[in-house]
Amino acid sequence: MQVVRKGKGTKEEFTNTNPIIVGEAWRENLVDSPHLNFGIVSFAKGARNKLHTHTSDQVLYVTRGTGIVATEREETVVREGDTILIPAGEKHWHGATPESEFAHAVIMKSGGTTSPA
Repeated sequence: MQVVRKGKGTKEEFTNTNPIIVGEAWRENLVDSPHLNFGIVSFAKGARNKLHTHTSDQVLYVTRGTGIVATEREETVVREGDTILIPAGEKHWHGATPESEFAHAVIMKSGGTTSPA
């Protein structure tokens, strides 16, 4: 069993290290097992990622603020408590609205990759 206390995960700033991020964002990795990855991704007001895909399904659970989750066909405003399932291979982006910071938990299969669309 592994217990990770709030605020005690491994933090990584995405702002200058991740080519699909626009604006200020960071990730706190909480669980990285042979089967799944789980963490919290936080975005400053107006920050988001660019259109991208994943090789595995992705589940987002909004933990703070107001954000946008979008595909090539639709854009949806999401708020704390909302859950989003993004199927593997679907082109999408997500991030904060201009007025609100935004954070979501993310669950993905270990070994999955992210690629710009």
